[in-house]
Amino acid sequence: MKKWSDLCEQALNFHPDSSLEDLLGMPPLSAQELAAIPDDRIFSVMMRRIFRAGLKHSLVDSKWPAFEEAFYRFNPEAVQEMSDEMLEELMHNERIIRHFGKIKSTRENAMMMVDLAQEYGSVARMIAEWPEEDIIGLWSLLKKRGKQLGGNSGAYFLRMLGKDTFMLTDDVVVALKAQGVIEKKPTAQRDLKLVQQAFNDLREQSGRPLCQISRLLAFSVG
Repeated sequence: MKKWSDLCEQALNFHPDSSLEDLLGMPPLSAQELAAIPDDRIFSVMMRRIFRAGLKHSLVDSKWPAFEEAFYRFNPEAVQEMSDEMLEELMHNERIIRHFGKIKSTRENAMMMVDLAQEYGSVARMIAEWPEEDIIGLWSLLKKRGKQLGGNSGAYFLRMLGKDTFMLTDDVVVALKAQGVIEKKPTAQRDLKLVQQAFNDLREQSGRPLCQISRLLAFSVG
């Protein structure tokens, strides 16, 4: 794996009209800022990510006020009590996106939100205090205990929320392969741990958050 300084130089060579700060982008929210987010807003961001998957983001965003209305402003306690009949009735609501699998996942994820809040005090606190050195552990928790949060969806949700996380985009995977960290797109825990360690090493070298390291790696391959 190249050193951080060498990766920065490589990225700037590909993008000579940009500064390093331009390439790195905005930093994540602080732990204090994350912990202050109400759980209903976290739930709303989570479900917006799920409904965005495979669709034009602007389409989903334009309909989100109707989603807020249909799902009780994403109050987890209220949504977890929605009956099968209530969920099925939403398939007739033309103001929202009528994807029944995702509609059902809203109730299931509300149950997860309530359970996590009981365990950690709030979902916001859990996310805020989760160590970035094991961000793949948080991905795994969301995948196992939630619905429609596998693949890259958990990481995209965290990035939308402002939690520091790297992203396994195609360019980042190409960069990691070029650096000899992995041989293929990481899906198994063994490979994900190798990726996490590589990011931890670059984080220690650079003092930069995971999200900025992720962007830098993407820019380092073109």
